[in-house]
Amino acid sequence: MTIDAPIAKPKMTGDDRMPGDPSRQKMLERMIRVNQAGEYGAVRIYTGQMAVLGKRACAPTLKHMTEQEVEHLNTFNRLAAERRVRPTVLQPLWHVAGFMLGAGTALLGEKAAMACTVAVEEVIDEHYAEQREKLGEDEKELRDTVEKFRLEEIEHRDIGLASGAEQAPGYALLSGAIKTGSRLAIWLSSRF
Repeated sequence: MTIDAPIAKPKMTGDDRMPGDPSRQKMLERMIRVNQAGEYGAVRIYTGQMAVLGKRACAPTLKHMTEQEVEHLNTFNRLAAERRVRPTVLQPLWHVAGFMLGAGTALLGEKAAMACTVAVEEVIDEHYAEQREKLGEDEKELRDTVEKFRLEEIEHRDIGLASGAEQAPGYALLSGAIKTGSRLAIWLSSRF
């Protein structure tokens, strides 16, 4: 007589929820809402940078990153519509703040603009990695989308580093402030 080993059950979204955590549905809504808001903000940041640096040598790089962010935004716009997830009520704020962050850092120079990219993308890498771990086999398509976009955000971070981001004046202070603001925007957008 042989004893069969128990068959491992595939991980499902929400399996690791703790008492008091949002429901599976609420968690998914928050993910899509915050991702749509974040990608909207990223497009606005790059739009601001392009408004200031659009004629410089870095313009093709900024255009490439903007195009990827637009693809990300379009994907989350579609998912929000399909799943009936309302956008964040803070979107008008992100419209202005994203552009101002992009234009403001670009006014400090190309390296400061790249420092902004590095700081934002490092936070987004962490954010998307967290989401990827929470999504199970029942949300494989969403998990794969999040991972694909995470890898593209890492590409943007690496471009920023290769473009001299760390040589920007006050890099540590600038990066720290942008990371703090990005984390706050994530928290607020997922909830409101």
